Amino acid sequence: MTTTIRPSRASDREELVRMVTTLWPDATENDVEKMLALPPAEGIVLVAERGDGTLGGFAEIGTRKYAEGCDTSPVAYLEGIWTASDLRRIGIASDLVREAEAWARFSGLTEFASDSQIDNHGSEAFHIAAGFEEAERSICWRRAVPPQPS
Repeated sequence: MTTTIRPSRASDREELVRMVTTLWPDATENDVEKMLALPPAEGIVLVAERGDGTLGGFAEIGTRKYAEGCDTSPVAYLEGIWTASDLRRIGIASDLVREAEAWARFSGLTEFASDSQIDNHGSEAFHIAAGFEEAERSICWRRAVPPQPS
């Protein structure tokens, strides 16, 4: 089966919602709307379209002013990537990354960054296979700002 990598279109919305919420269960339809409305200079959503016209994967690429380990600003940033189980381990995710690199090059960007959860070994293996190098490991912390004392 032939799979084509292409920029997303408004008509992909329903299938993108399905794929995005599979990758990120807390995502909403509004999140997908924001992805689709991203100005071309700020990012792109690429999709993997099967020969039958259905979608089997996506990559969301944005730009960030700062990314750990990068020397330039802005940088292209792989916000998320997902492929359906029948399209895994056959190069579709690599094809999505190659098209993302082409977008970054066209946009004048010279570095491409990403992140993953520290315990997501599948994502770590994917990033290494895709040519990314580890920049650093970190744990993110948060706390509430207490209200002003009365």
